[in-house]
Amino acid sequence: MADSEMCVRSSRELWSILLGRSALREPAQIEDELNRNWERLLQGLSFYKQPSTSAADKLKADKDTPQALKDFGLRISKLLGLDEQQSVQVLQCYLQEDYRGTRNTLKAVLQDERQSQALLLKIADYYYEERLCVLRCVLHLLTYFQDERHPYRAEYSNCVSKLEKDLVSNYRQQFETLSKSEAPTWETHGNLMTERQVSRWFVQCLKEQALLLEILFLYYAYFEMSPNDLCTFTRLFKEQGFGQRQTNRHLVDKSMDTLVERIGYFSSLMLVEGMDIDFLHKCALEDRTEQHQFYDQQDVCKEMDQMLLTFGDIPHHGPVLLAWVLLRHTLRPEEVSSVIRRLGNTTLQLGVFQYLTNMLQALGSAGNNCTVSTARMCIYGLLSFVITSFEEDTLGSQQHLINAACEVLGAPSLAELFWESKPNMGLGVILDSAVGVFPYKTGPLLQLLTALLSDKSTAKKVYTFLDKMSFYTEAYKHRPNDVISREDGTLWRRQTHKLLYPLGVGQTNLRMPQGCFGQVCEGKQLSVGEQGFLVRWEYSYSSWTLFTCEIEMLLHVVSTADVLVHCQRVKPILDLVHKIISTDWTVSDCLLPLTSRIYMLLQRLTSIINPPVDVITSCVNCLIALAARQPAKVWSSLHHTGFLPFASTPLTNMTQAISAEGMKAGNYGNLLVLIEQPRGEYSVTIAFLRLVTTLVKGQLGSTQSRGLIPCVLLVLKEMLPTYHKWRYNTYGVRERIGCLILELVHAILNLNQECESEGSAPSLQSLCIYSLANTEAGQAVVNIMGVGVDTINMVLAAQPSSGGSEGPGQVLIQTVKLAFSVTNNVIRLKPQSDTASPLEQALTQHGGHGNNLIAVLAKYIYHKHDPALPRLAIQLLKRLATVAPMSVYACLGSDAAAIRDAFLTRLQSRTEDMRIKVTILEFLTVAVETQPGLIELFLNLETKDASDGAKEFSLGEWSCLSVVLELLDSKQQGKYWCPPLLQRAALAFLHALWQDRRDSALSVLRTKEKFWENLTTPLFGNLPPPSETTEPCVLESCAFVMKIIALEIYYVVSGVLEPSLKAALESFSSKRRYEFWSDYVRELVCVACDGEEEGLRSLSESQMLISAWRTLLILSTSHSEVMHLKDDTVRQKLFMDVLEGTKAALLMSQSVFCLRLGSMMVTLLLILLKQWKSVLVSAPALLPPLSLMLESVLHAEQQLMDRTKAKLLSGLILALQIQGLNGGEISQLPQLLLCVCEMVQDEALALIDSTRHMIQRGDVQEDSMETDSPHVQKDQQDSVCVLALHLSKELCRADEDGEQWLQVVRKLPVLPSVLSALELSLRSKQNLYFTEAALHLLLTLARTPQGAAAVAGAGVIQSICLPLLSVYEGPANGANQAFVRKCQDAPSWPGVYRLSLSLMESLLKTLRYNFINEALDFVGVHQERILQCLNAVRTVQSLACLDEADHTVGFLLQLSNFCKEWQFHLPQLLRDVQVNLCYLCQTCTYLLHSKKMLHHYLQAKNGEGLPQGPHPQRALQPASKELLEGEREEAESKALQAVQCSLLKILSKTLATLQHFTPDCCQILLDQAMDLAEYRTLFVLSFSTPAFDSDVAPSFGTLMATINVALSMLGEIEKKKEPLISSEDTQALKSLLMFSMENCFYVLVSQAVRCLKDPAVSHRDKQRLKQELSSELSTLLSTLFRFFRRGSPSSPASGLLPSPQTKPPTPGSKVTPEGQEPFIQLVQAFVRQVQR
Repeated sequence: MADSEMCVRSSRELWSILLGRSALREPAQIEDELNRNWERLLQGLSFYKQPSTSAADKLKADKDTPQALKDFGLRISKLLGLDEQQSVQVLQCYLQEDYRGTRNTLKAVLQDERQSQALLLKIADYYYEERLCVLRCVLHLLTYFQDERHPYRAEYSNCVSKLEKDLVSNYRQQFETLSKSEAPTWETHGNLMTERQVSRWFVQCLKEQALLLEILFLYYAYFEMSPNDLCTFTRLFKEQGFGQRQTNRHLVDKSMDTLVERIGYFSSLMLVEGMDIDFLHKCALEDRTEQHQFYDQQDVCKEMDQMLLTFGDIPHHGPVLLAWVLLRHTLRPEEVSSVIRRLGNTTLQLGVFQYLTNMLQALGSAGNNCTVSTARMCIYGLLSFVITSFEEDTLGSQQHLINAACEVLGAPSLAELFWESKPNMGLGVILDSAVGVFPYKTGPLLQLLTALLSDKSTAKKVYTFLDKMSFYTEAYKHRPNDVISREDGTLWRRQTHKLLYPLGVGQTNLRMPQGCFGQVCEGKQLSVGEQGFLVRWEYSYSSWTLFTCEIEMLLHVVSTADVLVHCQRVKPILDLVHKIISTDWTVSDCLLPLTSRIYMLLQRLTSIINPPVDVITSCVNCLIALAARQPAKVWSSLHHTGFLPFASTPLTNMTQAISAEGMKAGNYGNLLVLIEQPRGEYSVTIAFLRLVTTLVKGQLGSTQSRGLIPCVLLVLKEMLPTYHKWRYNTYGVRERIGCLILELVHAILNLNQECESEGSAPSLQSLCIYSLANTEAGQAVVNIMGVGVDTINMVLAAQPSSGGSEGPGQVLIQTVKLAFSVTNNVIRLKPQSDTASPLEQALTQHGGHGNNLIAVLAKYIYHKHDPALPRLAIQLLKRLATVAPMSVYACLGSDAAAIRDAFLTRLQSRTEDMRIKVTILEFLTVAVETQPGLIELFLNLETKDASDGAKEFSLGEWSCLSVVLELLDSKQQGKYWCPPLLQRAALAFLHALWQDRRDSALSVLRTKEKFWENLTTPLFGNLPPPSETTEPCVLESCAFVMKIIALEIYYVVSGVLEPSLKAALESFSSKRRYEFWSDYVRELVCVACDGEEEGLRSLSESQMLISAWRTLLILSTSHSEVMHLKDDTVRQKLFMDVLEGTKAALLMSQSVFCLRLGSMMVTLLLILLKQWKSVLVSAPALLPPLSLMLESVLHAEQQLMDRTKAKLLSGLILALQIQGLNGGEISQLPQLLLCVCEMVQDEALALIDSTRHMIQRGDVQEDSMETDSPHVQKDQQDSVCVLALHLSKELCRADEDGEQWLQVVRKLPVLPSVLSALELSLRSKQNLYFTEAALHLLLTLARTPQGAAAVAGAGVIQSICLPLLSVYEGPANGANQAFVRKCQDAPSWPGVYRLSLSLMESLLKTLRYNFINEALDFVGVHQERILQCLNAVRTVQSLACLDEADHTVGFLLQLSNFCKEWQFHLPQLLRDVQVNLCYLCQTCTYLLHSKKMLHHYLQAKNGEGLPQGPHPQRALQPASKELLEGEREEAESKALQAVQCSLLKILSKTLATLQHFTPDCCQILLDQAMDLAEYRTLFVLSFSTPAFDSDVAPSFGTLMATINVALSMLGEIEKKKEPLISSEDTQALKSLLMFSMENCFYVLVSQAVRCLKDPAVSHRDKQRLKQELSSELSTLLSTLFRFFRRGSPSSPASGLLPSPQTKPPTPGSKVTPEGQEPFIQLVQAFVRQVQR
């Protein structure tokens, strides 16, 4: 394609800049453009030169232009008759702005004859447009250079002063040249100059002539025309026949008539303006006519007389002749009376006033621009002076004068000027004349007064004028009997009073009193064909009352033959009412008697056979004006009239509504079908659509809105799909109706949801959405969007004034824009569905040859007239690319590359409107994620193979990344073509690339020079404080930069990060930017949550920045090295800022935004608390602010705040763990405890309700941990309830003496609530996480005597004991479930059972005899499970099973302290437990003794004891296999170690328990009279090694083996120093082994003495026992001595175990001088005794 740098700026671009449609908006920029281009503007069309040899030679010598372009430039020069160099310039501009292909296709086009011819013709059109744009620029300058309100007035004024001198001569010369130029032929311009092209050239010629004259007319409105210039222009226009005697008039066809007329209008206006009638009028009034410039110009005047005497054959002559007659009559009436008379007669014969009316209407049809206003001002002066100078009767028809006056008064400020002038001067004379025949003729006066309404002040004047009328004019055929007359018949007098209207009693009426005088008007004619008198009564009355009577009369005669006559009288009244209410609403109350009758009038008029359409339109227009302020009132009165469509049956659902079942079209619907469509005139339809739109915009209530459904349905079903097929008499009405329909739909789709109806009946909005998505109404909208850019350009080109603001082209553009907006909203608002609606299918269906809608939408990028059109088209494309399952790239077909180039050309252009650029970038941002093909096209990356074999990417010539990189360049920042909003869009696009991981694009970007430096620039700038105004897009830009950096750090290994990024991050840290942004974000949160208006301007952008900063901080916790955030003081400051921000968000306001922001900040707070524990130990106290926040959100909206509460609770738990209660300072503890306990209580009660509800619904899950069903109160690991319980536990732990807790428990029934919920949860086996957390809390409470007493007193045993059975019983829960659970750490119901055991153990340990009965109840209820568990260790060695055994034995250990009570209540259970404990001891000893056997069991029976290795997806390399084997061995070794440790714990507790079931050693050794029957023999007399068989009873050999195993394990530990276990763990393991050994010796000695003293044991057995024990114990002792000499732990009755030091084996526990343990001394003593 063409080089983007052009030699000169195109005229069209210059015009766009002056119109403010470009990026150049500053006055200095506009001035610069005008300084560069003013000479071109001065030259006008002569800027474009004729071909010349010198230009051709220069072009040949030009080395920079490609030869192909030069050759084609010569062809352009031939066709257009244009300078060769300029031809190439035009070609380059065309290629830059309008060419619809790519650079590659251009080469092919230039070489192909057929395609190159088509290109030539398009360039010809472009060139014609360029010529017009030069003139439009000058017209624009002249329009606004004296307008004080225009932002560039000064710049325009400077430029106009430069142009002023030579502009007229240049442009007049160009006009002459154009009007005399010969049409081109194929001989002179080549064979492409066909008849069609000649016609096209001539249309251009006429357009240029009209535009030149318009410029000259405006020029002379500001600058005086000399008499000689007037003469010259008159001669010129006379020769040209005011446009009708063109040199090429044989080429004029019907389509060009408008342009020819336009030339005539401006010729005429220019000459009138040149005579300076305003100044002439002023001179005449002040009697100084000699000061007028024509006073002394006799020669010119005579020449003008001679020329004008030949005028009279063309209507355009009328105004010129009228003005000249005035001028001559005023300056020298006596000299030229005959000339004046002749010219005056000619003027009237030409119907000058009708002509003026038609001219102003024709000029005004394209919009009320400056030219039209100037024309009206010019004609106003002419009319005023004419009426002042000549008698009204001599000027022809009064109606024609009034029509012209009304057209003139359409100019702004003329109405005010009229009311300020004298009533007997100018147009005041016409008004006075109209008053003279009122109300005999209402039309003239009301027509004038309607025109005289322009603003509130004039509205008041019109109202007052009509409210105080002094004369009442009536027509009589004969003098009535109740009137007496003067002799000459000129004065009448009433003898009786008279009611002026024949209306009923009690109705509004006018009463003329007795004695009124009436003047018979002489010389006043009645209407044509009428005879009689016109009498003007002196009678004061209000016209408004008269108007009410007129409407009342029409209501009376509506069904008679007089209806049309009365309609003619009432229509002007209604038009005046409409205008006055629209202009000044305050008058409406005074007009209530009038406006209230309009409803009835509408009902009556629409019901008759041949309704008066114009009066009905006027009625509806009045209602529109009323509905704009009182929609509900208008609706309530209107819907009873039957005018609007209505529903005969109530609407209940969408199907019924769409089918239009029970819908009636109303009087309007009938009128449309029977009257308007056959006639092709649609004034009522236009008014109806505007009325319904006004009612919709009035935001009626839901009931009233539902009443509008039939109206909207009529539009959607009967009008929108078919309006384009109706018959039309007037061009442009079809487009107007289409636009109004879409305005209505657009208004409905933009209604607030709150205004929409509730219940099953469809709302207006849902009806509209459904109808457009699923019926042919949607297809009609699609067809409107499919009009395409070419059709719009054709319609614009066909307009006489293509620069106008109101024409068919502008209406079409507006309609298409509305169609885009409507479609976008329908797709956005329609309910989500799996199937595509017909609308979506129509939008996205693939069509061949690029003719589908997606391609049409994309091609709107070529539209240049209205920047909003391509912008809205791209927005719709963006929406479709997001929601529709289709490839935009595929839809574009072969045009894809060309469209890409057009997008990028507009994106690159420095003068392009910034909003289009932003929209393009937003579209590409969406496409990154949803349109892979399209984004690859736009990225345009080129690949080449690198030296290492990998692919290298580089930017192609047409890559969007080049533009984006340019926008990010720090040197470009602040330039007009790179505003912050555009930079934000560029950063959003880059962020999308990073988020989508477009590695090819990222690899190119990363390696670009200064990329990271430019990207991070926004983060190094100093923003003003958040309390001051900052552009929201700047915040977003910073947010995107933070997100991109975060993504880069997260995904790229730190070692591979680009050095420039590393440098930027280091700089970020060293320049204290962490502190800056931390402060800024903290303040931003505070300002956003402040609740004041200025703080709430850019909430979403603020939230985005806060979120991005949050991401960066979270990332810094794991990547502190890369991000250079290692300084503890900085980290502490950042954390405290986050804390402050969070506090502000949650405490300042309870708005939804603040609470959401607070939730976001709390998440960050929680993560930083977890990650920066070490830093925060020394931070200021964290508990007080966190407690405050918790209290603040406690009563906030439930659903919104649950997550925030949960996070705050977690934060408090962490803060407690990190800082504790700040060294015992507990001032905030009571309040916090109370607050948390309230929460626990509320949540527990809510949980009870929801659980009961679930049970009733039969929705019980076996294990709610596994389910995710959406219940009211979910039980989750991080639910508020669970976390509140955990926090309570932590606070309880922190409150060492438990005093604070007790106070709360006394105040609040928190424990009963928790226990009730716990009982229900256990019974229904639901709420696992709650159950576990509640038990943990109770367990913590039970550690202090007061806490334990409170728990027991609250009825813990009733809540847990029996309900706990449900946990491990039930059809789906076999007894073995607990013993095969894989992970004992995960929450599980067996875990709940284990916790319950721990709770019972703790309560019993703390309360002792106060809890023994409850403990025995518990053990009695759960005896089966307890015994089963003790047995299970032999068969299942999973950690879960061992854990339960551990808990069970721990509980039994506590219970064993109360053997006598146990024996009394549950003797059998006690015996069973003792037996099972002995067997358990045997099992543990065997498993610990045989490590290989244990390993085998773990592998073979229940593999869950060992973690599973990874499952490789493919064949592994040998090296990785070895690695995997090593990892597996290590994992198995760890698992084995864990099982051994569990077994050892169980063994130690088992032995400690058995110690309580055997006699006390001291007692049995010393007390001879001890009752042995109290204690059972636990072990049989045998010394064999323990077997793994349950048939072999535990024996003394078992105990000996246990001691041996413990000794050997101690030895192993000493030898190995196990690497898998830390030194603390090693010490604990040693202590555990010593504890087991000590208890084992104790039991052994006690049981042995029990046997030796037992008379039931035979002597022989006793001897055997002594021998075996003596030898075994001697060996063991010697081994022990050796061990202790090496140095080993002392007796450890305190280790890992919480077991108390029960019954010390010897009175003293100190180490003896020999280093012997007390239990060894005991054994030594026993051995000595045995050996005796």
